[in-house]
Amino acid sequence: MNKTLLTAKYIIFDYLAATIAWSLFYSYRKICIEKINFAIDEAITDTSFLLGTTIIPIFWISIYYFSGEYRNSYRKSRLQELVATFKLTLVGSVILFFMLILDDYITSYKNYYNSFFSLFLLQFTLTYLPRLIITSRIIKKIRTGKIFFRTLIIGGRDKAVGLIKELSGKPKSAGNKFIGFIALDNEEEPALSQYLPQLGCSLNDINQIVKEQNIDEVIIALDYNEKDKLEKVIAKLELLHTRTLMQPDLYDILTGHVHTTSRYGVPLLSISHELMPPWQENVKRFLDVGLSVFAIIILLPIYIALAIAVKTNSKGPIFYSHTRIGRFGKPFTIYKFRSMVVDAEKDGPQLSNKTDSRITKVGKFLRKTRLDEIPQFFNVIIGNMSLVGPRPERQYFIDQIVQRAPHYNHLLRVRPGITSLGQVKYGYAENVDQMIERLRYDIIYIENMSLYVDFKIMIYTIKTILEASGK
Repeated sequence: MNKTLLTAKYIIFDYLAATIAWSLFYSYRKICIEKINFAIDEAITDTSFLLGTTIIPIFWISIYYFSGEYRNSYRKSRLQELVATFKLTLVGSVILFFMLILDDYITSYKNYYNSFFSLFLLQFTLTYLPRLIITSRIIKKIRTGKIFFRTLIIGGRDKAVGLIKELSGKPKSAGNKFIGFIALDNEEEPALSQYLPQLGCSLNDINQIVKEQNIDEVIIALDYNEKDKLEKVIAKLELLHTRTLMQPDLYDILTGHVHTTSRYGVPLLSISHELMPPWQENVKRFLDVGLSVFAIIILLPIYIALAIAVKTNSKGPIFYSHTRIGRFGKPFTIYKFRSMVVDAEKDGPQLSNKTDSRITKVGKFLRKTRLDEIPQFFNVIIGNMSLVGPRPERQYFIDQIVQRAPHYNHLLRVRPGITSLGQVKYGYAENVDQMIERLRYDIIYIENMSLYVDFKIMIYTIKTILEASGK
């Protein structure tokens, strides 16, 4: 499967659809509403026409991108795509109407209705028809087994066996190619081993197996007496780039809050690991990059001044870098203005405190104002960090925290941030106990993530910087 190629195909056809739709609408408006003899040769030299066919398609692609239309291209439903295309076309048409059409010269208010519905119908029809064709072809290839998803089953007892039999007995493929299973107990020969190879017998094996076997989807099929392990299984899968499904009981279907899907007659619960709606997540990333670039440009004099201050205050490099743990447990290099003396951690990783003699005079000012963190705008631009998110920690301290607070792993579901709720409400932690105490603020943030919350945290951070009140 080439997800990038399929996504590119959707984008290209959406772009062409938007270009053709706007061209036809522009011609209709000139000929039928403004009563102008509008020929093709005139269109080539018409500045507003050329500008529209350049900018309008980008406008539509942006709407589709930010709404998450180009995610999970291989698991699209034709009905869901119809509804999504209708809604987004309606929203986009309303925006274009008020931005570009409302000021048009008209002879009757009926012209407004004609313009709006013409734009909407052209855009919707020309966008949805290619999507319908592409999606239908993909679905056909999935049903015939030409496209498949490497699938791992969690569980090895009767329920897992029943799932395999049920899916294997369907006349149309659900697209799952079962690679093997992980049993959660130490049975000598789990029932499912008659049908699939056992790849592991512990939750600790999941990460390695998913990476080695290039797993696309994981289906949880636990018996009733294994339900106590479900929370731990889901927590492990949260940090993996896989689609997670669960074979439900009737009670799960009636009372669950997760989306129910059906694999051609086999009901499964789709467990979403998304913490924000797709459009908010995409906007958040867009703002991260845009505001970081803007901040670097605006703060360039401050960068220079701080670099001089750090260099003249103590011997050593201007910047300090070391490895932190980012999203999904991936290590990355973080950058800061140096606030301590050289070789401050020659005896191993240590947390600082208020009376720490290793902190330089300039370093104390940098820490109080949080200005030591501003080189991390570069981390944000390259994708390792976000403007707002839990502060990244070193593996050395994570290992200690997880022993006492296993829920710390929830923080690894998102990009770490330059600032965080824990940072503005609690400040720097001086020991592991304080790190665990600060953790509750970051968990609150994770469970309430939104653009609104991010803006509030950024305002609190700016206030901290201006007041130099950081701990």
